[in-house]
Amino acid sequence: PLALLITLLVVTAAAAEEIIDGIAAQVGSEIVLISDVYQIAEPPERRLREQGASDKDIAMLRAEVLERMIGRALIRQVVRRAELDATEAEVDNAIESIASENGLTTGQLKASVEAQGLPFETYRERIRGEIEQAKVINGMIGAKVRVEEKDIRAVYDQEYGDQPAGGTEVHLRHILVPFDAEDPAARRRACDQTRKALLRIRGGEPFQDVAAEVSTMKPEKGGDIGWFHASSLASWMRDAIDPLPDGGTSEVIDMPFGCNLLQVVEKRAYEQITYESARDGIAEYLYQKRLGEEYTEFIEELREQTYIERKGIFADAARLGEGEETGADTLDLGLGNDTF
Repeated sequence: PLALLITLLVVTAAAAEEIIDGIAAQVGSEIVLISDVYQIAEPPERRLREQGASDKDIAMLRAEVLERMIGRALIRQVVRRAELDATEAEVDNAIESIASENGLTTGQLKASVEAQGLPFETYRERIRGEIEQAKVINGMIGAKVRVEEKDIRAVYDQEYGDQPAGGTEVHLRHILVPFDAEDPAARRRACDQTRKALLRIRGGEPFQDVAAEVSTMKPEKGGDIGWFHASSLASWMRDAIDPLPDGGTSEVIDMPFGCNLLQVVEKRAYEQITYESARDGIAEYLYQKRLGEEYTEFIEELREQTYIERKGIFADAARLGEGEETGADTLDLGLGNDTF
């Protein structure tokens, strides 16, 4: 239904803006109001519009918000049946913790939330929902998750089984100015630009600042391409960095694909990652992965067992798409937790 819902919302977008309120969906005995969907969608919707989002992007956002609100309504019903309600003290403590983690007082957090157009009481209810969802996940779903030692070992062997024994690893930054190898003039221009970049770096400008301006290789990270074991580097890279100290920058390296500069941020002796040091991290990864899978299955079971009807501008799409899998509970628009 989600894809059809998006199509319908795009077609009826102008009319939808004129709706004062109505019922977006009924979930068991609960209703989800259109105004609530729009209110929750408004902050990320505003950001998307500022970034030039299309009507389809906005419709997709609103559709996802509705589906997640339906999922939250299902969780609330489980919370009531299992008496897992969050207390006012738990909500207060969670809000104080969020404020503290962001270097704010509770009052400053409240002002920040309201400055984004969200009533603080609505924010409190979202935090309450997060706490209750965590109780359901940890108390009713987490108990089903098992991570066995053989599973942890299998992941370790897959990820670290072919580690080199000893040697050196190096943290690199890379400036790349590409060119068409069949165009000599383009090659000259690219290498001239790279030589000018090198002069700027030797003149005292930070490599990462120059890389952000001229490089096509990770410009958003100042050309930082991370850590590599020396044996894994291409020979042209290894030969260029071998004589360099920490902080050293190579000469211009003219390759068939472009002109390059490499900077050694740091070199260090490579130490193998042992099973003992990696075990807890792998175990947590597997637990969270399986917890997410169990949660998705749990929500789908709740959907099958609960009367759900989308209404108003959402109704036709839901009926036409009945029986299709929405994937809404795992869909990620990169919107973070501010969607509900």
